[in-house]
Amino acid sequence: MLNIGDLAPDFTLPDREGNPVSLRDFAGKRVVVYFYPKDNTPGCTRQACAFRDAWGEFSERDVAVIGISRDGAKSHQGFAQRHQLPFLLLSDPEHEAIELYGAWRLKKLYGKETWGTARTSFVIGPDQRIEAVFEKARPDANAGEILAFLRGSAGEG
Repeated sequence: MLNIGDLAPDFTLPDREGNPVSLRDFAGKRVVVYFYPKDNTPGCTRQACAFRDAWGEFSERDVAVIGISRDGAKSHQGFAQRHQLPFLLLSDPEHEAIELYGAWRLKKLYGKETWGTARTSFVIGPDQRIEAVFEKARPDANAGEILAFLRGSAGEG
């Protein structure tokens, strides 16, 4: 798992149109990168919609939001259209970036262990360093917690 102050690992993944997007494309800008298990599942939909609903404040603060899952571009297209998601969704079917950020973990469900994406979010600063880590992010609260962090780091109340 990455820690505050660590250099954020760069990645290049396709967006919902198949265009490559790299973290380095956002150098000089603050970025929220959130990893989530699967498009169109209840928790992931609530999390994405919370980011959508807070999009105005993220935009006002010039903060990019990037959601990453193992889903493909076609799934991301439908998910984004269905829920009017204004931010980037990137596909990581081989879970390369997911692993780089420590979000690929052994999970337990009903006594069965399987590997999967743990809901984890990062705030990455303009210098490409990790400013905040939100492990075990709660779908309904994650966007608000990140905005509270951003407000606090800007010296606001």
